[in-house]
Amino acid sequence: MALVTDDIAAGTGPESGDSTQSLHDIVSVQRLFFNRNATKPTAFRAAQLEKLRALFKDNEGALEDALRKDYGKEVFETFLSEFFLIYHEIDVALENLEAWARRKPVPTNPLNLPASSYILPEPLGVSLVIGPWNYPYQLAIAPAIAALAAGCTVILKPSELTVHSSALLSKLIRETFEPEVFAVVEGGVAETTALLAEKFDMIFFTGSVPVGKIVYQAAAKHLTPVVLELGGKSPTIIAPDADLDVAAKRLVWAKFLNAGQTCIAPDYACVHRSLYPVFLDKLAHEIEAASYSVANGNYVRIVNSRNASRIADLIDPAKLVVGGGFDVDQRFIEPTVLKDVTWDDQVMQDEIFGPVLPVMAYDDLDDLLAQIKQRPKPLALYLFTEDRAVKDKVLHEVSFGGGCINDAVMHITNGDLPFGGVGESGTGNYHGEAGFRAFSHFKGVLDREVLVDPDVKYSPHTGEKLLVLKAVLGMGD
Repeated sequence: MALVTDDIAAGTGPESGDSTQSLHDIVSVQRLFFNRNATKPTAFRAAQLEKLRALFKDNEGALEDALRKDYGKEVFETFLSEFFLIYHEIDVALENLEAWARRKPVPTNPLNLPASSYILPEPLGVSLVIGPWNYPYQLAIAPAIAALAAGCTVILKPSELTVHSSALLSKLIRETFEPEVFAVVEGGVAETTALLAEKFDMIFFTGSVPVGKIVYQAAAKHLTPVVLELGGKSPTIIAPDADLDVAAKRLVWAKFLNAGQTCIAPDYACVHRSLYPVFLDKLAHEIEAASYSVANGNYVRIVNSRNASRIADLIDPAKLVVGGGFDVDQRFIEPTVLKDVTWDDQVMQDEIFGPVLPVMAYDDLDDLLAQIKQRPKPLALYLFTEDRAVKDKVLHEVSFGGGCINDAVMHITNGDLPFGGVGESGTGNYHGEAGFRAFSHFKGVLDREVLVDPDVKYSPHTGEKLLVLKAVLGMGD
């Protein structure tokens, strides 16, 4: 979800000092523990989730302080975008764990009668979770929640770019969990590369497309399944019948949450030409009304000066509607809206991952959808309309990871919705049961009776047996 400065690509954080051998030992210890079946009882899994919830509940203040040092993020947004989603995921898992893990009966076909058939969920094993920097708690811990609920062990590699948050989270995990259940490896390029050389049973990565490809290639060497949560340019479409006040308010909130450093942030907006000037005015009004600033507690800094410089270079002064100011040294960029943007502009070439909103006008929905479909499949799409035909058309024609109608970003808060990308925006899903399934194998079992065994399938093969077999299979003449 982070566009650049992923752990593998950046390597600017402190090294942990772990040797390749010690990393191998961490994996080996977890594999031995998993192979003793210790993680399989649901009571054990629930206990780990309870410990994780207590870790956050007991240390909210310290975790808030660490995030404030990294970003300038204040208590309200930390709760909304970090703690709430962690608590929600834990609660959903605890409430449904027994049902998710239960053996599930399925019908048995006539050829195998008398018998019973069922699907048995089982944990994949030792999992690696590589977390990003933009939401250093939530996006590292939510996959770990899914892994623990499924009965996997977890090795977490947090981002080194959020120095204070990641260091504190690592310390608390080490103090709370046995390393054979939940371990943490800090560091940068060397540590991440060494981890990827190990054999895991599941790898969960959140980050950019280029680094996702590196992870995918490393996993392929061991045929390890992966979930890749990546990113992309997520469009927002404002249809002619949209409620402009609602659309502007919700779009502005979603775009400038975390200063745009959100994988599912609206990357750009496409507004029907009949609404274009009015909607630009409403965006400017909403930004002014929100009074965004770090001092007000409703805005954050960019993660580092390198990213701040990259985002600042995307701002075309000739196309400014509002904002445009920045201070790279202070890692600050004003909430910015650009008008008269075209598909060829620099700001439209890659994911912005910052507080700059390009706004384009469109005339025909079919032409707009064709343009969107020419580009990589986005992680999210947002549509503002009350027209059922327009809703159906967009949902039917455009492939995207997930999204909202008449809102933005908020689909991530529903634990019953799977969250994930498609194509270049990612592979696999998590949240709620989808997360449990991502870290599980579903084993199909046929349990046959021994007292009855029709000989129709056994030699010698005869014409009479073939007629019986076809009749049993419902394929007789």
